[in-house]
Amino acid sequence: MSGSTVISEPRPEPSHLIPALVGGLVLALALPVFLIAGWNVAGWGLATVLYVAIHALNLLLAQLRERTSDLAASGVQAFGLFFKSLGLLVVLLATAVANPHLAVAAALTYALAYTAELGLSLVVYFGAIR
Repeated sequence: MSGSTVISEPRPEPSHLIPALVGGLVLALALPVFLIAGWNVAGWGLATVLYVAIHALNLLLAQLRERTSDLAASGVQAFGLFFKSLGLLVVLLATAVANPHLAVAAALTYALAYTAELGLSLVVYFGAIR
């Protein structure tokens, strides 16, 4: 299969459950690292709360998309992406103003979990794991 075929071939959207669970596993494995290293556990807690909140919002938006027409569903998805990104940035920016070390710990921990989730999502979507 050529590179352009892999990218342009239509395929169904895979489940988001396993990649989200892998991101959660990364967060769970980060807790002992925070504890052993003596880092502020509040950074881990903030990252975990943000990760769970984003996924709870994803579930809510998925329910809304199922109940609407195709055009409205794309609007719900666009609004959701904007709202989640903006909300995440506002929380991290407010945290950075109040406690920069906490914000860095939370942002890096969240980014690690999100990267694991995104990487697995891409692998599943492009068919390496079926």
